Amino acid sequence: MATLYTKVKLYLDANSKTWNDTKVSLQNDGSGDYIKTWTFDIAEPTDEQLASYETAGNTEESNQTVIATRKKLYGTWENQLEEIYDDGIDSWKARIQQIKTDNPKG
Repeated sequence: MATLYTKVKLYLDANSKTWNDTKVSLQNDGSGDYIKTWTFDIAEPTDEQLASYETAGNTEESNQTVIATRKKLYGTWENQLEEIYDDGIDSWKARIQQIKTDNPKG
C-alpha cells in the first residue's frame, strides 16, 4: 500500500506543484496518516483522489527501492572509474547491465 506522502506527492506533481514542507504537513496520531495542514493554492485532495494514486504510488515506491538497490550495487563513481580503467568499459557495461536486469523497475 502506497504511503500518504507518495500519494500526496503524486497529486501535487499532477497539478504542477512541488512538495513543500511549509505548505503541507502530514501527521499520524495513532489512527493513521492524515493531512494536518494544507496551504497550497489548489484544493486539498479528497480521499477518493488520493485513492486514485494507489497503483502509481506503489509503482513509485517500488522503483525507489530498486533505484536504491542499484546504487548500492553500482558502487561509488570512484570505484566505477577504477573498474573501467582496470577492466575496460565493456566489462563495466556488462556488470551494470546485469545489475539492471536483476533489479528491474516496475
